[in-house]
Amino acid sequence: MDSSRPAASAVALAAPPPQAERASGTPARRQVPGLDGLRGLAALYVVLFHCWLYTFPGYPDSSAPAWLDVLMFGRLAVVFFLVLSGFSLAISPAFHDWRSGGVARFLRRRAWRILPPYWAALAISLVISWALVPASHFGPPTGASVLVYGLVAQDMVHAPTPNGAFWSIGVEAELYVLFPLLLLVRRRFGAVALAASVTLPVVALGLAAAHANPVEGENWLAPHLAPVFVAGVAGAAVVAASERVRRLPWAWLAVLAAAPVVLIGYTRGSVWTVHHYFWVDLAVAPAMTMLIAAVATGQPAVLVRLLSTRPVRALGDFSYSLYLIHLPLVMVVIRRVAPRFVAPGMPTFCFTLALALPVSVLAAWLFSRVFEMPFKRNRSWKSMVADGRSRWSARGARDGGRLPEPQAAEN
Repeated sequence: MDSSRPAASAVALAAPPPQAERASGTPARRQVPGLDGLRGLAALYVVLFHCWLYTFPGYPDSSAPAWLDVLMFGRLAVVFFLVLSGFSLAISPAFHDWRSGGVARFLRRRAWRILPPYWAALAISLVISWALVPASHFGPPTGASVLVYGLVAQDMVHAPTPNGAFWSIGVEAELYVLFPLLLLVRRRFGAVALAASVTLPVVALGLAAAHANPVEGENWLAPHLAPVFVAGVAGAAVVAASERVRRLPWAWLAVLAAAPVVLIGYTRGSVWTVHHYFWVDLAVAPAMTMLIAAVATGQPAVLVRLLSTRPVRALGDFSYSLYLIHLPLVMVVIRRVAPRFVAPGMPTFCFTLALALPVSVLAAWLFSRVFEMPFKRNRSWKSMVADGRSRWSARGARDGGRLPEPQAAEN
């Protein structure tokens, strides 16, 4: 099965939202406790999903033991991360009359935050795919792969993938371009009109398909997934809502909204659920939005405390890097290392968890120090250079050395 297919892949982990800026121009983020923790735990699930997926053949009717079926719903991670992405990006606009602060500025900041680590991960993925293990049954990446994935056009143009998880980066990029328009509709016509404008066309498309169950390909997924992203955008209103709205039992409302979806999926079975993801995506998005709203309003307190613990919060801090680079590492362990030591099936799965999981987390942390955090802390090359100089100077002072004073960056 092609690892680039949406049903067999996990979502591009939504990077943390762009920081609001103070009048002085220095970054100042509106802190919403728990959201980074959600990203961290969800990223960990993505890694487990791919460990399961590439160990046991036959997806979705996998050869894995039934008790591991809980790991098979990578597509639902797509929905969750898109809802979380829409929610996170809309937090600042929710406090500012649903304005983005300028289309060009928003897109530039998103590109600055997302593209450098993505391009670095793309280079690593290409090397691994060419030298060790192809990421697709179409074979190793080609020159077209370099062009298509380098331009983040993989949702519009097909090419052999260098990393089976990258398909959703293209979806996210398209939704980022659409985001200012979504805010405009929200500001002028309201949340209901916004949701209807993107959801009704998708529903109509689904009902018009054979047996009212569209068969999705490998491209052009952004229109279908736009409603779940918009669900998060609309849900972000809770952060700026009245205290009466914020105190609603959002966690219990999320449980009630999820119950019918879970019940249908349980009675019909996991294979049926996978084959009907088109409708499951839309059905589960409201419950996920309410769950995120619950965390954003501090409910339930025990969950928010768990998500705010240092290990979970730290995992969320580099979760984007973890998403970007974990899959090639997992595939190397399963396809190249494990066969030398263990038998297929459960022995390979356990071996992969013991080796690929910690290696992926450590590698992602190191990767983030170089390719993600500098772009997360700074808004331009000049500020990045100044930040690097100040850190180098501080390190020299701690070590008792005498370093030249760094020159001030130009304004």
